[in-house]
Amino acid sequence: MSNLNKHEIVMEIFRTSGFPQKQIVDTVQQFLDIMQQALAETRTVKLRNFGILEIQVRKPRVGRNPNKPDAVIEVPLRAVVKFKAGKTLKRQLQQIDLVKLKDSRRAAQQPA
Repeated sequence: MSNLNKHEIVMEIFRTSGFPQKQIVDTVQQFLDIMQQALAETRTVKLRNFGILEIQVRKPRVGRNPNKPDAVIEVPLRAVVKFKAGKTLKRQLQQIDLVKLKDSRRAAQQPA
């Protein structure tokens, strides 16, 4: 099981739509730019049945380096993107065989 990247999204749309690849690349990039700009402006991005992306503010806190427990690190106030899955995605996530997923992740982490 591999990660999905932008190139694979473009190629899948290209295979199924028949649109020129350059046009698809531009459209996908434009979509991502619009979402990024909206989040940078602290707007919420709602994609029906897929999910909601919104900005959440994390409080400042004290962190510690596990290798040097005496060293205290100040983690500043910051903005992070929070994702909440929509109805359709939640339904699909419930269909995942979690035992199989956990085993495949564990196998992928084992050194060869």
